[in-house]
Amino acid sequence: MLEPWGNVMMLMSRFSCCLMMTILMQLDRPACAEWVALADQHQPHPLQAVYFDPDSVHRDGNVVAISILIDWKAMQGGRTPTRFYSTTLTKLVDCAERRVRTLTSTDFYDHMGTGEVIGRGSPLGENHWTAVEPRTINEGLWQAACGRS
Repeated sequence: MLEPWGNVMMLMSRFSCCLMMTILMQLDRPACAEWVALADQHQPHPLQAVYFDPDSVHRDGNVVAISILIDWKAMQGGRTPTRFYSTTLTKLVDCAERRVRTLTSTDFYDHMGTGEVIGRGSPLGENHWTAVEPRTINEGLWQAACGRS
């Protein structure tokens, strides 16, 4: 007699997962984002600047979704037709485990996530997490997403 409730719970779980993925995919949009630069110690290279959008931070327990933008001072992509100046990414940050993974990425022809969309990337897989290392972009994201310093 409890089996119908099990089916309902399974459907609700799938719906929640689909809803979360839809929300996370929307976070990848740069329109109207108020980008805030990561602290200097988390800027890994002088030819790029890394930003995050505080309004994009969405928490689900210990896991936080956050949008970031990498703006390059020099065009990327060499001589290929897929050259770009900026990339937006949606990342998941696991606050408890100190790890990060990419959900989506979008390359833009112009700076600060503007201009023509040149390409989109898909995630490497649900289990492809990267540890948060000191003085890296990921540490800056972990601090911004998890409210820690």
